[in-house]
Amino acid sequence: MILLGVMYLMYDGVRLLVSAGHGEAFTNAHRVLSLERFLGVSEEVPINHAVSASPALGVPMSYAYAALHYLVTPVVLVWLWRTRPWRYRGARTALVVATLLGLIGFSLFPTAPPRMMPGFVDTLAKYHEWGWWGAAASAPKGLAGLTNEFAAMPSLHVGWAAWCGWQIARNARWRWLQVVGALYPVFMVTVVVGTANHYIADAVAGLAVILVGAAIARLRERRWAYPSR
Repeated sequence: MILLGVMYLMYDGVRLLVSAGHGEAFTNAHRVLSLERFLGVSEEVPINHAVSASPALGVPMSYAYAALHYLVTPVVLVWLWRTRPWRYRGARTALVVATLLGLIGFSLFPTAPPRMMPGFVDTLAKYHEWGWWGAAASAPKGLAGLTNEFAAMPSLHVGWAAWCGWQIARNARWRWLQVVGALYPVFMVTVVVGTANHYIADAVAGLAVILVGAAIARLRERRWAYPSR
């Protein structure tokens, strides 16, 4: 938890660095969209319009985007620490490494989210009267300045959800909870794309940083197991 707090301070520092060059963030956003069109995976607009058109979808997904990222991850961390201590260290390392990679991505490739681009609907702004967040961001009303508006690439919402789903599916005793864990990152991809906060490419990048974090954690565990080598 202390490590995550330190990384949040680092995230805040990245926000200050990026805010001075926001023009680059929009250029990078166009690059991401162009790459997706080239690959034939630019399906964000119809998904976003379908979600934002109905309060039955838009409101719960707005709550999911604004809250689950910060609630589920600490709960899974504490659960692993209390009930699966032999797996906690590797899981923690994977999460920390992935988050650090995300911070590097935010600083080197600042990207404006879809909600700032033409043709998209900012779902959280549209339904901001239904929640505690403001019209400017997913932060509490009046605190939008504390968020990095150009931290779209990679999507740590998706990366952290993939980490949570992986840990739950791997360590839960009940089958239904394992299924929930497996579906959680799929749900989060739908949320971030549907609310126009991330591109599909951001979601893929979020999964990639978790895979790299997991690989580094695995190497670290092997070095602990065989120190003489």
